[in-house]
Amino acid sequence: MFDSLYFQIISCIYIVLLAIVYFSKARINSVENKIYAYLIIVNIIGMAFDLASTYLAIVDISNPYLNIISKFYLVYIIAFMMLFSSYALMLSHKTDDEAENFKYFRRLSRKFFMFFVGISLISLALPLYNHNINGTVYTDGPSATFAYVISGICIFSWIVLIFKNRKKLLNKKAIPLLTIILLGIICIIIQSNMPGILLFTSLFIFATIVMYFTIENPDVKMIEQLEIAKNEADRANNAKTDFLSNMSHEIRTPLNAIIGFSQGLLEEDLSEESKNEVQDIIGASNSLLEIVNGILDISKIEANKLEIVNKEYNFEKIFKELVNLSHGRLGEKPLDFRYQYDHSIPPVLYGDYVRVKQIVLNLLTNAIKYTREGYVSFNVSSVIKDDICRLIISVEDSGIGIKEENIEKLFSKFERFDLEKNITIEGTGLGLAITKKLVELMNGKIVVQSKYGEGSKFTIAIDQRIIPKTLEELGLSENNKEFTDIFVAPNAKILVVDDNAINIKVAQRLLKSFEIIPETVMSGQECINKILDGKKYDLILLDDMMPKMTGTETLKNLKMIMGFETPVVALTANAISGMKEKYLEAGFNDYLSKPIDKNELETILRKFIEAEDIMEQELKDACNNIPQSDNIVSEVNVEELKDHDISILVNAGVDIDHSLELLGDMETINETFAAFLEESETRLPNIKNYKDVVDMPNYAILVHAMKSDSKYLGMMTLADLAYNHEMASKSNDVEYVNDHYDELMCEVNRMLEVIKQYLGR
Repeated sequence: MFDSLYFQIISCIYIVLLAIVYFSKARINSVENKIYAYLIIVNIIGMAFDLASTYLAIVDISNPYLNIISKFYLVYIIAFMMLFSSYALMLSHKTDDEAENFKYFRRLSRKFFMFFVGISLISLALPLYNHNINGTVYTDGPSATFAYVISGICIFSWIVLIFKNRKKLLNKKAIPLLTIILLGIICIIIQSNMPGILLFTSLFIFATIVMYFTIENPDVKMIEQLEIAKNEADRANNAKTDFLSNMSHEIRTPLNAIIGFSQGLLEEDLSEESKNEVQDIIGASNSLLEIVNGILDISKIEANKLEIVNKEYNFEKIFKELVNLSHGRLGEKPLDFRYQYDHSIPPVLYGDYVRVKQIVLNLLTNAIKYTREGYVSFNVSSVIKDDICRLIISVEDSGIGIKEENIEKLFSKFERFDLEKNITIEGTGLGLAITKKLVELMNGKIVVQSKYGEGSKFTIAIDQRIIPKTLEELGLSENNKEFTDIFVAPNAKILVVDDNAINIKVAQRLLKSFEIIPETVMSGQECINKILDGKKYDLILLDDMMPKMTGTETLKNLKMIMGFETPVVALTANAISGMKEKYLEAGFNDYLSKPIDKNELETILRKFIEAEDIMEQELKDACNNIPQSDNIVSEVNVEELKDHDISILVNAGVDIDHSLELLGDMETINETFAAFLEESETRLPNIKNYKDVVDMPNYAILVHAMKSDSKYLGMMTLADLAYNHEMASKSNDVEYVNDHYDELMCEVNRMLEVIKQYLGR
């Protein structure tokens, strides 16, 4: 009589053992595991209803609880089939993003739960009949038929899903579904002939056991160990990156001094042989600097600190610059340098042109370096679709070529091939590694074709967005700074905000050429006070790096003043790639980098200020009669300085040509030198004080000002040293500041003595 319970008892043992094994083991958090956990729990509950209903039917078929338990068993069947249906749907929609999978599962489970509740209530409401004929126990009636119909619909939906998503589902994941479909048919045939053998619960549990071996559930302990190893590797990699960055920084400082002093030696009266040797020193130093820059780029890429900064650019201008730079690298090599570009490429593109130039220049430099005779070809074509221009850039040469087995290793760091043949060619093997990383960062592709001994061809595809505006509209025209008319605005009201007296003097001098006499203040708070006092200006030139209140903070406060609409231009030495965009995002109307370029300043003035409506000849006459402003006359007698010996500066390494380019004439340079001396009397004690009390923010502000002044005056070595201190203090690197403070002061004092000698003090 109790033979009917055998399958249920054995199945119960299996499902309990499976539950113990599954729930005692650590699991990854995935949708599959979530569904599987529900299946095990539902099976245990269903097994209990199955055992109870079968036992009561055998012992007492008239027991009043039998019908209720049997109906809940049918609800279990519905729940199991719907859980498996949700599993099938998850498999057909599964993605690599587990968060997205959970989002889909939550939406799906809400719908399934509402449907399940409705179906279950119908099943419980329909009549059900239990039979025990000579120990053969079975159930029939509308409730049972309804449950079997729902199960049949579920199975049919699985078959449709498997057929529609056969590429996704015809793998080991589909085995549990196929198990129920195939064995279910067999069970139906057996139970229709032998109703006393109850197989469906055992089939469900068997399918659940099979599913255990198909779900993705790796060893969590191993994953944790791998995670620990990954974190340690990341820490080691970051430590290496920091080390390389610091070493690069340390190497660049003396390199800049070597190059600077060497360039100063070229200005002296040296023999031809000595000049050649100095040129060799400069060449070797530049090669070493390229290596250092390469290492720094790689370390930034590996630390994910390298950003792609997109902006509008003039494609033709970039192409010409690349051609000119390549011509310079040819030297005396007898190579035929061929170049052309597709003239259908739109004039204005949007992308990181700095990195595009770096990529192409790396390829062109390599091609020239490894080609002794023949040609180097540089070609740019395009494929335009909608608002995207795909640049197809190819660099081909007739050089030494690459062996087929080495092509795959070509983009590995520090890889160089055929060293016995190329021992005289300088390089580290970093250029192509950097190139590939940059191409990937820009979502591009790079392809290499090469035949050993005959040459190579590198092809790059990079998508750039098309800007449907003219070069003139975006201010990218190569001639946009060559103004044919004379611009003056004597009635313009401009406020210059800068904490550095020399920077203010330079701004005054440059604005004077446009007949503008600006007001000046030396802090953000003074600027705010001017506006609060009711002062009106046509333009504010606002330095960013100031003590107590930065330019960005000052701008935020200005914008809070009711009725403030004056255009504000960021005036800053922070001229690295991407800074203009950041200042515009911060609310500035435009950006002007230091050292101030007169043409750039004129562009800004023309943008925000209207010129006086005067006839050109009258304007020229008026310009000639403008008296010198008392605001920028130095205490030093300028007339006496005009004939001073400039060789004193040149021999000391001062780049007078650079200073003249920025300041315009010797009169302004002499005034600025005098102001630098006066400023140093208060600046140097303050720098020392801030260092001693470890006030790095204010220390950074003062060395930043020293850097700017030094660049204006052509004292490039001092500018570089001050820049290094500025960067170190901004990152709170007190150790660097202390270790290199004497080096900075030594150069400052050297320059002060040179200036005094030049000024005759």
